[in-house]
Amino acid sequence: MVRVRKVEDIDLEKEINVDPASIPIFKSKMNNYNILIENIDVTSANIVKQEMLSRGGDVAIHKYAINHKVEKTNILLIGTKKQYDLLIQKLKSMNYWDIPKVREGLEKVFKNIKKSTWEFTINNNRTIVLGNDSKIMGILNVTPDSFHAPSRIKTVDQAIENARKMIEEGAEILDIGAESTRPGSERVELEEEIERVIPVIKALREEFPEIILSVDTYKSEVAKKAIENGVDIINDISGMQFDKNMVHVVAESKLPIVIMHIKGTPKDMQKNPYYENCISELLEYFDERIEYAHKNGIEQIIIDPGFGFGKRVQDNLNISYNIDEFRVLGYPILMGHSRKSTIGNVLNISDTTDRLEGTLALTSYYALKGVEIIRVHDVKENYRTVKMIEALRGYKKY
Repeated sequence: MVRVRKVEDIDLEKEINVDPASIPIFKSKMNNYNILIENIDVTSANIVKQEMLSRGGDVAIHKYAINHKVEKTNILLIGTKKQYDLLIQKLKSMNYWDIPKVREGLEKVFKNIKKSTWEFTINNNRTIVLGNDSKIMGILNVTPDSFHAPSRIKTVDQAIENARKMIEEGAEILDIGAESTRPGSERVELEEEIERVIPVIKALREEFPEIILSVDTYKSEVAKKAIENGVDIINDISGMQFDKNMVHVVAESKLPIVIMHIKGTPKDMQKNPYYENCISELLEYFDERIEYAHKNGIEQIIIDPGFGFGKRVQDNLNISYNIDEFRVLGYPILMGHSRKSTIGNVLNISDTTDRLEGTLALTSYYALKGVEIIRVHDVKENYRTVKMIEALRGYKKY
């Protein structure tokens, strides 16, 4: 019986018995890449359009680009990897107008989206490999005022107890913070933050010598003391902007840094935040922050788009749905969405204790997209969700 199917994925060798050497060739033709080029001069745009069309791809362009009624335009290229390779090769001989920038941008995009694993060096000559799975980062709030009240930790003993439970439930990273950065929160003074967080980090390192510890702080002095007491990752909500010495502390430590995007400060970030183009603006921010990190000797970088930090509901959903767009940066991604207000707004739930299902829905999507670190309050539920999604992604091994 002849049957016609539409397939999402196919084992070419098993189902068709093709020559194994031909599989990469077929695979390169099965996936289209949609590449957006922003703010290109219209002459260059028309040239790139014709070159891409001549190689069998397609291009969406401003309706007035053909008659030059606009000076700048965005263009969308649609094609296979092979078509892009041919286009890039052609553009190498065209060193005028914006074409060299287009070529460099295309080369960078394809170089970065190929990256799938990162091996980072952490404290005590240990390593962490990101990219093989989605790792759960458990939240330990050594604060009296975190937005999710059940997550507040008052003593070192309670921190150890909570940490042990999270590790048993599947957390591979623990993120310890001593200053609430909920919307409207006030700054905690340096000495108070140190008094809260350092004893906990010291105790956790002694109790759990192999667990990966992250410190959630934007203060360089806190980060420095945390590193001295065995922390492995610095998680800075400001992307090293609030404390100009942070970049030097991180560079000297040679540890990974989580660079997050925030619009404003925790105190004012949710006062009418606005973006013309949220994804584009965040990518521009990360390009600048990554360049800044590189210039100061920092290479081990994790990207956090900053869910809920100076974002509207539509911005958080946009970032989440289009999380793959951040792959062009070439670094692993962290998402911290757990029980946040966007979930409450979508589901009309004001109580943070009733937002678990919404959290798990987003966790499922992030795991499906291969997000490397998922930061949550509820480790067991999120860990099980991630493992089930990973089984779905890797179903062939079963």
